[in-house]
Amino acid sequence: MKELVGICDACGKEIFCMDGFLNGIHDNGKLLCFECEKNTKEDS
Repeated sequence: MKELVGICDACGKEIFCMDGFLNGIHDNGKLLCFECEKNTKEDS
């Protein structure tokens, strides 16, 4: 099952819940796709 959860706050990509697993992260009130989450960690 695939259900739209929201939009990445950084790049605007759609983020889905796929079979009960979030296809991204929720961090400090922001929803980020895995690619943007990786980029923010590299920038720190």
